[in-house]
Amino acid sequence: MKTLRLILGDQLNIKHSWFDTINKDVTYCMFEMRQETDYVKHHIQKVIGFFAAMREFCNTLNTKQHNVIYFKINAEHNTQSLTNNLSSIIKTHNIERFEYLLPDEYRLDKALSAFCDTLGIASKAFSTEHFYTKREDLGIFFEGKKQYLMENFYRDMRKKHDILMVGDQPEGGKWNYDKSNRNKWKGQAEIPSYKHFKNNVVEIVEDLKNVEVETIGRFETKTFTYPITRAQTLEQLKYFCEHLLVHFGDYQDAMHTNEDYLFHSRLSFAMNLKLISPKDVVNTILNYYRKHGENINISQVEGFVRQVIGWREYMRGMYWAFMPDYKKLNALGNTNTLANFFWTGKTKMNCLKHAITNSLDNGYAHHIQRLMITGNYALLTQTHPDEVDSWYLGIYVDAVEWVQLTNTRGMSQFADGGKIATKPYVSSGSYIHKMSNYCEACTYNKRKKIEDDACPFNSLYWNFLDEKRSELGNNYRMGMMYSLLDKMDAKDLQNIKKKAQHIIANQDEY
Repeated sequence: MKTLRLILGDQLNIKHSWFDTINKDVTYCMFEMRQETDYVKHHIQKVIGFFAAMREFCNTLNTKQHNVIYFKINAEHNTQSLTNNLSSIIKTHNIERFEYLLPDEYRLDKALSAFCDTLGIASKAFSTEHFYTKREDLGIFFEGKKQYLMENFYRDMRKKHDILMVGDQPEGGKWNYDKSNRNKWKGQAEIPSYKHFKNNVVEIVEDLKNVEVETIGRFETKTFTYPITRAQTLEQLKYFCEHLLVHFGDYQDAMHTNEDYLFHSRLSFAMNLKLISPKDVVNTILNYYRKHGENINISQVEGFVRQVIGWREYMRGMYWAFMPDYKKLNALGNTNTLANFFWTGKTKMNCLKHAITNSLDNGYAHHIQRLMITGNYALLTQTHPDEVDSWYLGIYVDAVEWVQLTNTRGMSQFADGGKIATKPYVSSGSYIHKMSNYCEACTYNKRKKIEDDACPFNSLYWNFLDEKRSELGNNYRMGMMYSLLDKMDAKDLQNIKKKAQHIIANQDEY
């Protein structure tokens, strides 16, 4: 039976069981499409990276003697539509059976399911064989419970997969070393040169230019530096273990003007394209730790493992538990527009300038820059979550909706009303100073609230609490801050709110 198998751009798992056997009656298809480049305006490095990895994957399949049909973005026969391309191939090649890997994006999942309903041939969907969990596992785990807590899910994952466990107890005596993962980096631990690859993508750049794909961000080097093959990803993982893991946990929340990546692994792009599985990553790190444990504290390892088997799997589970309604949630009723400097980096606020510039230059910012700088500011200025979602989905090379949406709309913007986070992640300038050196050379003073040179985060923070009292006043984790707000002099609060509202109305002056 002549079978057509679809591979999406984030399904580049060469270890999938599909590829164990070569079958002359099976043809794989992959498409670069305007449908995907245009539904949100993406960072140019994101589009380049996806296409580069897809082309390398196609080459690998060809080398292994699999039949592959690949449509480049500028191919004459490319309809730029997923289902139209599939229909054309099915008709032209007399395909008798269609198979695909389950998409991780709700939009594509529904589109392919509906497409199969229209076919006059057999069809079947398969697991991507990537994640620890199935789509529905998290919903089942929390069934009947009043609150979703990642820590409960994370501990269950540790037990279920015997990760950092001694019997039924956590190795080292603690489940979570988060309190050890909040150190400010002041240069006390040397950061080695980053691992950069020199992937030649000149052809892709020209292809994008010729078809006039609109993008954001910058790309100056003509080489793509993130891993785009499994071999490169394994090399990146090895480098992380040997050079960065030793201090990852210590400084995973730190930020610094002179460092774009600090001790982070730069593996998220490759993982989200499925070039490597989370099990491969975790097992490699645990094996390295077992061999070199005398030099690496367990807090470094646990901090990374929690990101992968806790945070990453949890966010995916929440995505499938609550979509499609989740994408429309706006529990705090925020309606403002995103500041123009999110697209340029041109702001006098040093923290935002550095976090956004890094995003524009590299398609990258680590989780605290995303959560407590750009996300914090967007929430304090009461920006509509749709605008924040679009920016995050477009700006980062690793952004795919199942992980971006839950992190942005849930954890960052609290638009889900507390399904993912138990409180909004908002702060004044004091937290930013605590975790970075951003405040040291800033135009604004982190200690002032209403003066011309006052840090905008300070007035925005207290204004936000006051504005959202009806939604957040009964949140038990916000009790202390509301108690402080209640003790504030009424005239002082009035002046603070006036300052904050001026900032919101004139964001690009700051």
